[in-house]
Amino acid sequence: MKKRKKKLSKAKYGTSHKVSLAEAEHIFEAGAKQLILGSGQGGNIELSDESAEYFRKHGCSVQVLPTPQAITAWNTAKVTTIGMFHVTC
Repeated sequence: MKKRKKKLSKAKYGTSHKVSLAEAEHIFEAGAKQLILGSGQGGNIELSDESAEYFRKHGCSVQVLPTPQAITAWNTAKVTTIGMFHVTC
């Protein structure tokens, strides 16, 4: 597990609640088939259009779920999965 580099997104959008292309490139791992994004309790995080397209082009499906549900999805994932979980709000 590594800490999120949210400064990459904050520099572009002024908030870390939107995942930028630079951050998507940072968290992507070759061979991953899925990204599970825990969006916080209230669904505060979202992918930018550019980052969503980046994952799509790399054949990596994306699930954006409230963090408690994302943790369950991560624990039961059957394919190579990247997890990114927002836990502060």
